[in-house]
Amino acid sequence: MVAVLPDASDARLIERLRANDLDALGVLFDRYYAQVYRTAAAITRDHAAADDIAQDCFLRLHRYAKRIDTDLPLAPWLYRVTVNLSYTWAARHYRRRVSLESVVDFLMSPARSAPDALAERAHIREEVRQAIQALSFNQRVVVVLYYLNGLSLEEIAETLECPVGTVKSRLYYARENLRHRLGGIGEEPQIAHGYSE
Repeated sequence: MVAVLPDASDARLIERLRANDLDALGVLFDRYYAQVYRTAAAITRDHAAADDIAQDCFLRLHRYAKRIDTDLPLAPWLYRVTVNLSYTWAARHYRRRVSLESVVDFLMSPARSAPDALAERAHIREEVRQAIQALSFNQRVVVVLYYLNGLSLEEIAETLECPVGTVKSRLYYARENLRHRLGGIGEEPQIAHGYSE
């Protein structure tokens, strides 16, 4: 068999995977594992679960390679599987009470070196973390995909298999809920990137 090149296209790697070339799966794993893991960790807040979900995601990639449309980008398919597996895990383990600590870290401004600034930042981070934790599960997932993974509204809609309007609505209400809960924090829109219009 011809050696798999790390810079081969996703479509070419999926074609190789369909021929049961596990080296192609290894290249796709190396290429996308961090994104899949980060998404699962942000939704579940459990690193062991995120690792299990990521591994399961790539097992499904291998199992369903023949069904994947190589004319479309692979990332939305991987996000969809990751979100679905995370939903299932969260429903079993937290009854849909999931925190997004990783999202908070991503959304927060860089720390300043002064001790009082660090203390204030820690206080604000905890308030933002609690506000995100209070969001409905569907709103938290949209926040993860939009802010943590940088997906567009259209990409999120494709990933979640719902209309773009639904994504916009969930993101709008997530922002409104965060604004309401964080109203006591001074200058909140400057601290949490993307929450201000």
